[in-house]
Amino acid sequence: MPNASGHSNKAPSALIFDSGVGAISIAREIRQQIPALTLHFGVDNGFYPYGTKSEDVLRPRIVEQASAMMAASGADILVVGCNTASTLALPQLRDALQKPVVGVVPAVKPAAEETRTGTIALIATEGTVNRRYTRELIEEFANGRQVINVPAPELVRLAEAKLRGETISAKDLEPVLQRIFHSTGGDKVDIAVLACTHFPLLRDELAHYAPRSIRWLDSGAAIARRVQWWLDELNLTLPPKPETSRLFTSAADPEQLIAQAFTEFTPEASALAE
Repeated sequence: MPNASGHSNKAPSALIFDSGVGAISIAREIRQQIPALTLHFGVDNGFYPYGTKSEDVLRPRIVEQASAMMAASGADILVVGCNTASTLALPQLRDALQKPVVGVVPAVKPAAEETRTGTIALIATEGTVNRRYTRELIEEFANGRQVINVPAPELVRLAEAKLRGETISAKDLEPVLQRIFHSTGGDKVDIAVLACTHFPLLRDELAHYAPRSIRWLDSGAAIARRVQWWLDELNLTLPPKPETSRLFTSAADPEQLIAQAFTEFTPEASALAE
């Protein structure tokens, strides 16, 4: 039943949507900044990975599944914790939902503003590197800075290996580090933008094995601040203790990666969206 402010008595919550486990990096930032916020994890693992699917197939799928999960969870805010989904479907999600939608945008603007050498690296999946959205983002916000595009699809696999408890070695990261530091202009890079939500999970290893010290920048903290802004805008009061839930589109998880990865947030049994 709504309270005097017009809101339900249920705890305010956000649904963090992704096709896999990369959104954990976003969830960690939200949990750190807003520890009392209830989080729902919406995982479209039945269509994972998004990066190999066509845009025409992905866009309606993202809107359909995220909308269904928002309805099932009753969340107040949708956080699209996936660069692919954000670059493809944010306008359509905002049209479909009568609730705030917070998307992931590669941190090109702050990197361009803060670089001292005038050269930044944009590390992303091949789909994000080549997408028109990313090119337009660079054109609008790079302010003439040199942007070295670094496709690094193998970091997704390595991030998931780390979540399974495996150790990531210098040899594992060497191909990506070569692309960053030994491409044309790589000697001038002082900020690397981690433009996939999987990649911040490897920040410590990237920094440790890099040939020199640079900044590794992602959007997680900015997303958490935006979620807090919406909570204030909606006048939602948080209870002292958060809750969690998980919604999947497939029961299949042969490696049990998803269940293992989200244990730090939600040990409860998973619910299926379909």
